[in-house]
Amino acid sequence: MRTRSLSALFTSFSLLLLYALAGCSTHAEPENGASDSTPAASDAGTVVTEPGSVIFENVRIFDGQSESLLPPSSVLVEENKIVRISPESLSAEYPDARIIQGDGYTLMPGLIDVHVHLTFGSLSMNDLMNPDLSMDDLAPKIAQQSTDMLMRGFTAVRDAGGPIFEIKYAIDRGMFPGPRVWPSGATISQTAGHGDFRLPSERSRRFFGEPSRAELLGATFIADGRDEVLTAVRENLRFGASQIKLMAGGGTSSAYDPVDVTQYTFDEMRAAVEAAEDWGTYVMVHAYTPRAIQRAIEAGVKVIEHGQMLDEETIRMMAENDVWLGSQVLRESTPDMDPQRVEKRKPVLEGQAEMWPLVKELGVRVGFGTDFLFEPDLNREQNSSILQLLEWYSPHQVLKMVTYDNAQMLALSGLRSPYQGTLGVVEEGALADLILVNGDVLENIELIGDPEANFLVIMKDGRIYKNMLDE
Repeated sequence: MRTRSLSALFTSFSLLLLYALAGCSTHAEPENGASDSTPAASDAGTVVTEPGSVIFENVRIFDGQSESLLPPSSVLVEENKIVRISPESLSAEYPDARIIQGDGYTLMPGLIDVHVHLTFGSLSMNDLMNPDLSMDDLAPKIAQQSTDMLMRGFTAVRDAGGPIFEIKYAIDRGMFPGPRVWPSGATISQTAGHGDFRLPSERSRRFFGEPSRAELLGATFIADGRDEVLTAVRENLRFGASQIKLMAGGGTSSAYDPVDVTQYTFDEMRAAVEAAEDWGTYVMVHAYTPRAIQRAIEAGVKVIEHGQMLDEETIRMMAENDVWLGSQVLRESTPDMDPQRVEKRKPVLEGQAEMWPLVKELGVRVGFGTDFLFEPDLNREQNSSILQLLEWYSPHQVLKMVTYDNAQMLALSGLRSPYQGTLGVVEEGALADLILVNGDVLENIELIGDPEANFLVIMKDGRIYKNMLDE
């Protein structure tokens, strides 16, 4: 059976089918004149409201940067922006606004994850290897995982590679709830690189003329030489990529490349950077080792993903060149992890204990992402993964990283950012991506580890997706 591409499956009709398959009901109550066809969130008793005027009364604010909560305040949201923050009640001035009584709870920016794979984090390897692969079966899983991610308080994510454009389109059009998405599109990999996901029976497209299954799915471009790299980058930009993901070194979830290898020549990598810069955006690379990362820095790459095997010399080079690190705290193997991957991860796991304190000491700018792949159950640990940073960072530093700092990384996309405006802060003029938390997150950061119990209100772009205070 020939596998159809996601692009072919996600036509306008298929998006409607995806919405229906996802089980998203249409019983949301109209708010401020909103249509009653607004999709409802997955949690029972919660609905999605259209943007309007909302006042959070008597809230303590974590603004994304300050080391302590601001004094009790009222916060006015109009449409999709925060327009006023006042030490006084605002309800009398805005009698038509919806009032949410904060009762001293913490109002904070929505969480941001800068390394997700919305498609491949929603599907198992068995799903992807099924010869009868059908989006009729897979689409509901992707839709549900996207909704669940928003309901965990993640209002924005950077998708670090894979079929994403149609999913982003569906979320943005309200076909099912999900976070804002900064899409990379298909990863770009050399032959035998980290993005070469060909089956043993699949031979080189260049020599034998047949695109691989992974390429047809929009998972990757296998591109060799400057010309092919340029074409792959421009193809992703054509479809709306906000940044480009390049594979610069070996990986643990790929079959052909040892972790220690360096991938792409300087000229190939520089070609990707030039093409991205011409569109006002940047290249992020998958890499662990000093050799691969130093080459990427020299080529003009702005963000290094992972980096757990970094040494002090390379970390200093990153700091001097204002190169970001996007990383995660890796855990030991899981029951469903392939034995080959378990073995390949050993030097990576060993390296992270040295990497994190050095990165902090030497002042590298850091963003945090989870990078869950092919094990959908791991997505439930997205919030608790943040808390693992406490081994090296204070609660304030961790919260700043997953709000303000991650938003600064998203802003590297410049005009290619799909959502223009300020994120990661609670301040006048910022986009209204907000969480109301049952307690003081700076005093008890563990609250963010249980979003179901502790996130009382979740708002994205001025829309309320969860409101436990209305019950």
